[in-house]
Amino acid sequence: MIIVTGGAGFIGSNLVRGLNQRGIDDILVVDDLSDGDKFLNMVDLRIADYLHKDEFRRLVLSGELPRPEAVLHQGACSDTTERDGRYMMDNNYRVTLELFEYCQAREVPLLYASSAAVYGAGPRYVEEPACEAPLNVYGYSKLLFDQVLRRRLHRLTAPVVGLRYFNVYGPSEQHKGRMASVAFHNMNQYVAEGHVRLFGGWDGYPDGGQQRDFIYVDDVVKVNLFFLDHPEISGIFNCGTGRAQPFNDVAQTVVNTLRIHQDQPALPLQDLVAQQFLRYVPFPDDLKGRYQSHTEADLGRLRAAGYRGEFCDVQAGVAAYARRLIEQGRLA
Repeated sequence: MIIVTGGAGFIGSNLVRGLNQRGIDDILVVDDLSDGDKFLNMVDLRIADYLHKDEFRRLVLSGELPRPEAVLHQGACSDTTERDGRYMMDNNYRVTLELFEYCQAREVPLLYASSAAVYGAGPRYVEEPACEAPLNVYGYSKLLFDQVLRRRLHRLTAPVVGLRYFNVYGPSEQHKGRMASVAFHNMNQYVAEGHVRLFGGWDGYPDGGQQRDFIYVDDVVKVNLFFLDHPEISGIFNCGTGRAQPFNDVAQTVVNTLRIHQDQPALPLQDLVAQQFLRYVPFPDDLKGRYQSHTEADLGRLRAAGYRGEFCDVQAGVAAYARRLIEQGRLA
């Protein structure tokens, strides 16, 4: 049995799908379906069982949970604007620590979701303490467990891999609300209103010019499965493309993919702005000083670990994402 926590969520459900594509369906999904609409991410997946996260935590702490082959721990609060530090540290840090101790005691491989939020404003995104300065308690909750792994790295009883996800986008994120990707919001804005909105200039960047390392969820799945296949490897690794692209690239790809679907011609960025298909809104005051204006994963350690897969750029990944939603009838 393989356990996927957060298995009804965005990355978790895509990991279950990736396992299914390998013919693996002896999977225990752990999640919180208080938001019942997340079940939509699971309806076409093959799993063996489902547990609510609180019951799962009880079984872990009591030692009653049957020993799995591996644990893919994706469950967490991913809201970077959450200010409740007590909740964040319990849900993200403490639960991960408890699961880590459980897996180490039983020699079970553990892959867990860390985050590029540990780096804060950068400018270097290398898996080294000197580069880490989170801007919010979410980032700190991820960093704190990464530090635990570093201390224990040379006396592990089973492999542990932390993947620092950069800006992940793709199918099955619709339940995330405001924390869904900019690609998802852009697509829905364009369908509903005929235009998309981006933040205006800030932090030395022009309108829509802030840059992120956007990674397609299919590529995230491939990285996870690589480490699942290589239990001889432990450590903390960036999971991004190694390529920073402006938000304008995302918006332009969204609008032009949908225009082509509507038998309209693709347009260059300046025409999208001139014709108000792309509009800029003032940068929010509450994000100033707490926002990553530029991220770009250093892939040196990931490549040194042996991962050779290529990563979609925004133009390919966002276009594929939009086409999948169109095929599923989720976009007009």
